[in-house]
Amino acid sequence: MLYPDRMAAGRALGGSMMHLRASDPLVLGLPRGGVPVAAAVRSVIGGDLDILLVRKLGVPWQPELAMGAIGEGGARVRNDDVLRQTGVTPDQVAAVEKSETAELERRQRILRAEIPPIPLKDRVVVLVDDGMATGATVAVACEIARLHEPRRIIVAVPVSSGEAIRRIRPLADDIVCPLIPHVLGGVGGAYRDFHQLADEEVIALLR
Repeated sequence: MLYPDRMAAGRALGGSMMHLRASDPLVLGLPRGGVPVAAAVRSVIGGDLDILLVRKLGVPWQPELAMGAIGEGGARVRNDDVLRQTGVTPDQVAAVEKSETAELERRQRILRAEIPPIPLKDRVVVLVDDGMATGATVAVACEIARLHEPRRIIVAVPVSSGEAIRRIRPLADDIVCPLIPHVLGGVGGAYRDFHQLADEEVIALLR
């Protein structure tokens, strides 16, 4: 199965969560790729739309492979399996983390200047990304969200590896994922259009 684009994937995903309409959910997209998916989910199930800022720490020679992730408030997750298998050195990890921290802070300045955060406390929170390969980014998003005392955390993605589902299961109250291929070469392989979004596109969707 191929999704035409992220918005189409989000509409399909939202159709699997109609039972949440009555809970007035807070749908949080993970910028940038998760935001159009989240916007489409919210158009189906209602509630509010916001973002949760996290950054994947990619292996230096294979950036799509996450060796960890960081998020707002200093949250950090390590993917020890990837670190062991790739042999990334502590200096290489530190260099990637420094670069991604700068980008996280840049996005926080740009996106939060336009979009003040919506409180998560006592809300049914739906964390949305465009897919999960290792689950590292969504894992740190779950940890950050949990600090804000939501009523429930539901992770919703159009496509995921089985490994990522297993990683996220203990961190979320529920997971919604229509497509779990036997082998996931990369999240982009599930989409016909998987272009990189600009900050302007994200802000327009949130407005």
